[in-house]
Amino acid sequence: MRIASRLGRAVIVAGDLYVDIETASGGQFSHQVDDLYRDWDRFRDWADRSAPAADQPFKLGELDAPVQQPRQVFAIGLNYVDHASESGVKPPPSPAVFTKFPACLVGPTAAIELPSTKCDWEVELVAVIGRTADRVSEGDAWSYVAGVTVGQDISERAVQLVGPVPQFSLGKSYRTFGPLGPSVVTPDELERRDDLELQCGVGGRILQKRRTSDLIFSVSRLIAEISAVCPMLPGDLLWTGTPPGVGMARKPQEFLQPGTTLVSEIEGIGKLMNPVVAGDGYPQSAG
Repeated sequence: MRIASRLGRAVIVAGDLYVDIETASGGQFSHQVDDLYRDWDRFRDWADRSAPAADQPFKLGELDAPVQQPRQVFAIGLNYVDHASESGVKPPPSPAVFTKFPACLVGPTAAIELPSTKCDWEVELVAVIGRTADRVSEGDAWSYVAGVTVGQDISERAVQLVGPVPQFSLGKSYRTFGPLGPSVVTPDELERRDDLELQCGVGGRILQKRRTSDLIFSVSRLIAEISAVCPMLPGDLLWTGTPPGVGMARKPQEFLQPGTTLVSEIEGIGKLMNPVVAGDGYPQSAG
């Protein structure tokens, strides 16, 4: 099953067709997509038993972020060996956790607004929590996942790395710095949920390409490690980390440019197509 938000309303999608969840359920479930994750088991039972087939056409540009107001966002740094290497550090012995503030989340075709000339790309697999995960085992962790989606952890590198203590969360939370979507795909839809190809590129040029089987800490390991510290709540997001190929590590360094489109894709899940534009603060001479 694939859950999305079309023009502010929760829908089930199949190909390029959708069915409105509130209408189809006779009001049993809200039109707000975030409410579904907080009542996931009951919603999933209804959807498996009673949801009608999708029959209304939609366009990708009509979709909003499939999660919009998570209570917690967990993001993981340096979770691919080659990305740690290109960053000049050793792979961490335990997950390196930061956050992205939820106000940065946008949909799969929303414009990315650049506040400076130092904005980088980071394609990631994002897991959506569907049941409260509190001290769960690694073996049980996937049962707490409502689904997975595609995310871009856009990063303003100057702010991220300024000062004696890096500002990871702030540098990754500018407006529009969390493209997400196009839908949340339930794990049963994926034949190899721990081995998915992910990539991103600009203008037909591939910038990052790896498989999620290369993660140092898998989705299930991350959920076990984080939930040992604090409960993960329904609707929370888990950004699992980015593979090598980021612009900051290139020689010479390379960053996002206005007038381009950043395309991010994960096998079996879908594609983001985010135009890149100059935002407030972007130097006019650099546009």
